[in-house]
Amino acid sequence: MYKFILMLFFAFAIVSCGTDTDAGEFVVGSDYLAVNNKVILIDTVTVEMSTINFDSLITSNQSRILVGNYDDPLFGKVKSNSYFQLASDSYSLVSGSSDTEATNYVFDSISMILKYDNYYYGDTTKVQTFNIHRLIQKVKPNTDDDYFYNNSALNYSPESLGTISYKPRPLEKDSINIKMDAAFGQLLFQRFKQRDITDFDSFAEYLKGLVLVPSTENSSSVIGFSLTSKVRLYYSKYLSDTETSYVKDFTFLDATKQFNSISLDKTGTLIQNLPASNSKLSSLVTYNQGYIQSGTGVACRIDFPNIKQLKYISDKGAIIDAELILKPVNNTYSEKFPLSDSLRVYVADKLNRISTTLNTSSGVALYAKLNKGSDEFNENVQYSLSLGNFLQKEMLKQSDSKSSLVFVLPSIYKAVNRLVLGDQKHLNNKIQLKIYYLSY
Repeated sequence: MYKFILMLFFAFAIVSCGTDTDAGEFVVGSDYLAVNNKVILIDTVTVEMSTINFDSLITSNQSRILVGNYDDPLFGKVKSNSYFQLASDSYSLVSGSSDTEATNYVFDSISMILKYDNYYYGDTTKVQTFNIHRLIQKVKPNTDDDYFYNNSALNYSPESLGTISYKPRPLEKDSINIKMDAAFGQLLFQRFKQRDITDFDSFAEYLKGLVLVPSTENSSSVIGFSLTSKVRLYYSKYLSDTETSYVKDFTFLDATKQFNSISLDKTGTLIQNLPASNSKLSSLVTYNQGYIQSGTGVACRIDFPNIKQLKYISDKGAIIDAELILKPVNNTYSEKFPLSDSLRVYVADKLNRISTTLNTSSGVALYAKLNKGSDEFNENVQYSLSLGNFLQKEMLKQSDSKSSLVFVLPSIYKAVNRLVLGDQKHLNNKIQLKIYYLSY
């Protein structure tokens, strides 16, 4: 039988019982068992924290072009390339034009127009550079399904078709215009003019796709762009003394053929030895901290190893409510690395295999919600989650299996936001678990 340090209780009253003793060890006293219909607060149950790494995340069909890189002081070097296939709503130079008229068309220029979608992460006051490259293989998944993942990649030509160095202004309505290689544009234009391209298949065979690749010479931010972005071909028609200008747009008609390849170089960080996806890295070896990062598959796992011992408190009892409080580690978040308003929560087994989202008894998904109440020492900056229903089921399980909770950021598939949480032994930002237990 495990030891329980102290329980103070009154009829249908809630009383705290904080202690610094090992949270998972307790003994049920005979005096307690002699009193019925009591609600007590238990806040000394062991909570284990660890960091895990998902094998892969689906990043296709997320409606965001994510490109850039930055050096994260806690997580390592983050980088996102964005791959995509283009298409057009028409495969003639001008609708209804004849082959005879086509001889009067001349190429002017070609550009990529990227529209911000208001997402950014990192330092946007610094210059960011990226290049456009031509794919040399089709935008087709290499897996058995129809998805691309954060670790997917396609081969591309080393020659740059266009480059830009700019200071991002992601919250403005402006677009960025990247002038592309004239020789590339001229050859594409000639394909249309000579009617070598007449439909999507012939177009995709000639231009399999493009990729945006950030330069490693300057690492500052990752920026999101909308799928309303496009490649625009400019050309003109000369007839006698008149000139008429035209444009042909190539757009992202199929969002499933656009994906972001997001990588993380963890060398030199506390999580550089993050194990395979079916294992975990204890917070005890990462300075009592757990890590979460969108896009790269880094997530925080919480275990309750001694929860089944609570059923020995009384012959008849139940967990009627429970609150888990997770605290971001001081000085790991800022305006440059902001906190998310909530965390998504999944139920997983010991091998980190997700079974479902954490839900209420009525099936509604639960989130850990951020409270950003201001105070001198940031003590009220915390995420709060109600998990009484989950712990009650865990306590009453007949089998030896135990479920874990896995915490991720809401935009896990199309962002690179991150978060660092303190575990139960952290000096300043300890995780807390409050269980309200009814004996009757």
